[in-house]
Amino acid sequence: MTVRFSRRHAALLGTSLLGSSFLVAAGEACAATTSEQTTHAPRHVNSVPTAPIHRPVTAAKTRPAITDVSGGSEAVIVTGTREFGKKARDSVSPVDVVTSRQLTATGQPTLRDAMALLLPSVTTPTGGFDTGALTDTISLRGLNPNETLVLVDGKRRHTTANIYADPGPMQGATPVDIDMIPMASIDHIEVLRDGASAQYGSDAVAGVVNIILKKQANGLTMRSNSGITSQGDGFQQGVFLDGGFNIHNRGFVHIGGDFVHQDHTYRSGADSRTGRYDNNVLSQPEQTRESIAINAGYDITDNVQAYATATYAHRYAQSYQNYRVPSSLSAYPGYAAIYPWGYSPLETINENDYELTAGLKGTLAGWHWDVSSVYGRDFNDIGVANSANLSLNSATGRTPTNFDAQGYNSTQWTNSVDISRNFHTSVWPYAINVAGGASYRYEAYSIGTGSADSLYGSGSDALSGTNAGNAGNFSRDVAAGYLDISTHLMKHWQVDLAGRAEHYTDVGNTQTGKVSTRYDFSPRFAIRGTFSNGFHAPTLAQEHYSALAISPTAARGLIAVNSPGALANGASALKPEHSTSAEGGIIVEPIHKLHVTVDVYQIDLRDRIMPGGNVYGQQAYNALSADGFGLPAGSESWTSGQLSTHWFANVATTRTQGLDLTANYPSEFGQYGHVDWDVAINLNRTRLRHQADGTDGSPLLNTQSIAYLTTAYPRSKIIFGGLWHSPGRAWSVSVHEIRYGQTTSQLTYYTGPNAFSTTKYLQFQNSPKWTTNASVTYNFARHWSVTLGGNNIFAKFPSAVPVANRYLGAPKYYMSTSQLGINGGYYYLDVSARF
Repeated sequence: MTVRFSRRHAALLGTSLLGSSFLVAAGEACAATTSEQTTHAPRHVNSVPTAPIHRPVTAAKTRPAITDVSGGSEAVIVTGTREFGKKARDSVSPVDVVTSRQLTATGQPTLRDAMALLLPSVTTPTGGFDTGALTDTISLRGLNPNETLVLVDGKRRHTTANIYADPGPMQGATPVDIDMIPMASIDHIEVLRDGASAQYGSDAVAGVVNIILKKQANGLTMRSNSGITSQGDGFQQGVFLDGGFNIHNRGFVHIGGDFVHQDHTYRSGADSRTGRYDNNVLSQPEQTRESIAINAGYDITDNVQAYATATYAHRYAQSYQNYRVPSSLSAYPGYAAIYPWGYSPLETINENDYELTAGLKGTLAGWHWDVSSVYGRDFNDIGVANSANLSLNSATGRTPTNFDAQGYNSTQWTNSVDISRNFHTSVWPYAINVAGGASYRYEAYSIGTGSADSLYGSGSDALSGTNAGNAGNFSRDVAAGYLDISTHLMKHWQVDLAGRAEHYTDVGNTQTGKVSTRYDFSPRFAIRGTFSNGFHAPTLAQEHYSALAISPTAARGLIAVNSPGALANGASALKPEHSTSAEGGIIVEPIHKLHVTVDVYQIDLRDRIMPGGNVYGQQAYNALSADGFGLPAGSESWTSGQLSTHWFANVATTRTQGLDLTANYPSEFGQYGHVDWDVAINLNRTRLRHQADGTDGSPLLNTQSIAYLTTAYPRSKIIFGGLWHSPGRAWSVSVHEIRYGQTTSQLTYYTGPNAFSTTKYLQFQNSPKWTTNASVTYNFARHWSVTLGGNNIFAKFPSAVPVANRYLGAPKYYMSTSQLGINGGYYYLDVSARF
């Protein structure tokens, strides 16, 4: 079926005032689905192009077998600008465009891991602990994931309810779980590497990730991805399907879905208590995830389009906790009979996530307008399997092994009105683009109580249930308005101005602004710069979350900042984080076809939110008891290194400085094919400028916490390599190197004279690592392709932690960094069909 849209229809179907998406053309989108697997590095845009890429409309029955429609500098972008038709090469801010085919070519079945292999400014956790390891998040420019705003088709995406509660650089993060969006439905991703709170609101401190969904009105894509690690475990299987159909030549519906399963990996060292490899705490979680997205648009009239999007995802996952030796059950015959060889508790999550978007957009009297409503919800039922409640067993003789411990729900409902227009006046020689709008957002966060069995006495082992005193329903309202003006001061000098005011019913008012400019000296050389301020409002989870994690010989609590235990120790209400950012860059073509961009940046972030006001030993015991937590017998005499609790506070001011460099160069070898070379570099450093003091005058941060803020992210990340295509593109080969820079941590001692010290730590350097990613693709039978490849093919691992700094001997790699992952090599087979 041939789908035909007028130019006006295409504009209405594809363009949102908030930067939602663009519809290239139905036939062109179908042609794009027939292309082979491509590169492991995106085309970093903002480079000076050699010639426009003309993309003719092609009917479904006549599309070519192989078409390369990748990001490139000629891609029309919608992130960081509210002008229609703005090309990436003309952007005043650095934007990376990553296509769906580039994501697929990484061989990774998860969006998070695919992006980390493509973009040096994106980092992911090395491993992760407890339920925090069960949410897939990303970080930009060495800042907490909360500092990155995620949009879907230009609309703010709701966040996860699963807070990362354990110590580390991600502690307190409740960002968007990007893997709850099916990869099969993603057309491309635009990553704005610039502070943009004045344009988009809270959280856009480090940058913005805008995920653009597919809008093809025909075609079908099928993909299977299977892989396993170099250690023979961690098997992963992904199945991805998507396709679209036309509605009376006036609209489209596109449906896509993923099924992904991954097994545990096992990377622990020998347990110091048994001398055996029976403690699986250092491992990749096991998870199964199903997700679906439906995207639709319909021209009601030639000037008005209705659009709607729905996503749903379900995840079940489990993460290992420390092994409990058989002797720990000698006084509990019921459990001793069930676990004669000891047991390893598993923290589990049963997660349901959905989002609904509906809106109308169009043109009226020269104005583009967009009215939308987005409702999103994430619910997490967190449990403990293969566990015990020894207090319950002693009192009643009952021996449950599975517990419903905690439940969290995060809701976000955003309603927006946006307008824009391009003006031409007699008093100014250049066009003036004016955009403005207002929004109302309702946010809610709920904490449910655990089951009676999970709460009794000392609670379920590994993770006790949430007690009634720490449960509740919390909400706030957010109202915002913005104005955005863009024009030229001279023919080659562009200036963008943006301002935003927001009101939060719990933390007050914020005002942000942004000034961006760009000057093109010639078609081959331009400079650009930005100055802005931004903010991140404390999340409802940071204000109200509390939990207690119990290990065999230690316990660690995180209590709400407004709880009795925290208030008794001098806690005060959280304030928003505020940032000031400056950025400058050049776009240059020093020789024909060599496109280079270089951007330097500085982000000053004040009142950073992390756990502060740590209390230990007896003081921690009293605070946890005041909040209603049950503690193991004898814990009242535990040392300060064994028993601690803390709460979130505005603890510090930091300065992050860095450099981003991208370069692309194509080489033609005639009968020997074509090679696209690429280099991308991120250099990044964060320093502590100031830290807050507690009520007693002592600093809120210790040496270990300062390291989480300043040195847990790699100082550099470099990606370089090339993609070779044979003549006719039947074959392609991709080889890319990634160098991960050094991270530095302050490690706790668990043996020796400094065991469990809260003042003396080991400075540990995780040295730089080189990894190699390679793949070979063969396109056959017109619509089919097969790829055999590997990531980290030589199986490099992080630096090993000294034995004295491994709790119970098992975690031989340090997971509280964002450098190289713990799994080693990963090898995969990918088979795709496109019709």
